[in-house]
Amino acid sequence: LKPSTSSEETWSYPSPQMFYNALMRKGKAGDVREEDMETVVAVHNNMNELAWREVLRWESLHSSETPVLSKFLGRPHDLTPKAWFKSKLLGHQKPFDRHDWTVDRNGTEVRYVIDFYYDE
Repeated sequence: LKPSTSSEETWSYPSPQMFYNALMRKGKAGDVREEDMETVVAVHNNMNELAWREVLRWESLHSSETPVLSKFLGRPHDLTPKAWFKSKLLGHQKPFDRHDWTVDRNGTEVRYVIDFYYDE
């Protein structure tokens, strides 16, 4: 996600080409083929939209105003305390990705840390 330049202050997803280029730059492309990027990006965007719906659900418990996503940070190599506990002490698989999202709740910044797991 990246901030759009529109006056609506929405976020936009990377194009399939941008996503593929980022995977290549980060050395994470593995056996991914460029022609598969449409599907990969669709799955990626769907997971983010589902996570955003969860954030909105939690935010609805605290405010009647719709929050605004103000910051986004991908931290795939950093384990949250929960992920560390589950992987080190319980033997569960580590998450394949982590996002730190900051939302503006009526002028107050609230941070959400989201672990993405396979098969959960």
